[in-house]
Amino acid sequence: MNLFVGNLSLDVGDEDLEAAFGVYGLVTSVSVSENRYSSGKSKGYGFVEMPNNAEAEAAINGLDGRGLKGNAMSVIRAIARTGMGGHGRREIHARNAIGSLN
Repeated sequence: MNLFVGNLSLDVGDEDLEAAFGVYGLVTSVSVSENRYSSGKSKGYGFVEMPNNAEAEAAINGLDGRGLKGNAMSVIRAIARTGMGGHGRREIHARNAIGSLN
């Protein structure tokens, strides 16, 4: 299952997310999104992939709203939108999902 992790402190890196989510199960991929125009600084969100759905759900329940390096993370399921080509499909859908929660 792909997870969107928002409201990250700009100090959070891939290793931090892997450690936090790894408590709940196997993590196969972690990616904190970086702004390519600002010397690789974090955009404040990222994605975590966990192959076991039960472990991913446990991570959502355990980490959503929990602080990591000073910010309370927002953790939701990231679902790729269909019909969009190219880079950024998950990012766009996750932003739309977060917007619908407000």
